[in-house]
Amino acid sequence: MKINVISPHFSSVDRYNWIKRNQQATPLEFWRELKDYSEQLDILFFSTPMSRGAAEILSKIDVPVWKIGSGDILDFVMLDYVAQTGKPVIISTGMSSLEEIDKAVNFLRERTDKIIIMHCVSKYPCPPEELNLKTIRFLEQRYNLPVGFSSHSINDKDAVAAAIDLGAKVIEKHFSLSRDLWGPDHKVSLTPDEFKSMVNMAYSGKKSNFTDLGSEYKILNNDEMVFRPIFRKSLVAGKNIKAGETISKEKIYSMRPHGYINGLPSEEYENVIGKKALKNLNKYDPITISIIE
Repeated sequence: MKINVISPHFSSVDRYNWIKRNQQATPLEFWRELKDYSEQLDILFFSTPMSRGAAEILSKIDVPVWKIGSGDILDFVMLDYVAQTGKPVIISTGMSSLEEIDKAVNFLRERTDKIIIMHCVSKYPCPPEELNLKTIRFLEQRYNLPVGFSSHSINDKDAVAAAIDLGAKVIEKHFSLSRDLWGPDHKVSLTPDEFKSMVNMAYSGKKSNFTDLGSEYKILNNDEMVFRPIFRKSLVAGKNIKAGETISKEKIYSMRPHGYINGLPSEEYENVIGKKALKNLNKYDPITISIIE
């Protein structure tokens, strides 16, 4: 049964058609050509996978670093894969509680020491006064890891400068030729001239007069909560599994939306591996506590 799942920040289309469209438009050769062109321009190319399968595709073109979006901070199926490649992992923390960040960082630390945390507020767009930039310093002190800033604000070069003042080592900002283009991210992106201005500010060393630094403690606000049932994931069978069969890494997928799939949350990944199925499972069937031994 197909269910139309609508995301609050892109209400004109359902998630199924959006993802299907992107898969058809971006075969492996698309990524290979884009990486080659980026390297000609001396640009470090990488992309944000949103599943283990997507990460496996990007591995074929040997991306040098992984960027994990806020919605996938608890996708331990994918995190297990990317961490074991030995390449740096940049992970965003929007729509996440402090406890969830702890879980993700601990999971990664068991597999790699190449971790960068991105402070992020998943609101589209996010008003500058709600960016809570002081959280950058809090995250750095809590985890003793490099921390960056991922912004979904517009005209926020002063906020970017303030983030750098507070210790941000990486800045992530969406880029678009026009905020009027179709898609969920253009409206919170910078245009070429705006992006150039932000980069010049970042490298100028100029101190920011941005004063809306907000709370130091990590806050999960109500505007971010609405995204969690859509972007969080559940564990499902990655292939047909027979009753009595042991569940291995290769037999598990994590799929969204968690709010529509009655499966264990994706962070239960390690607790499922090695267990036996108590009934036959078809590919994409939810994995629940009642069907594993």
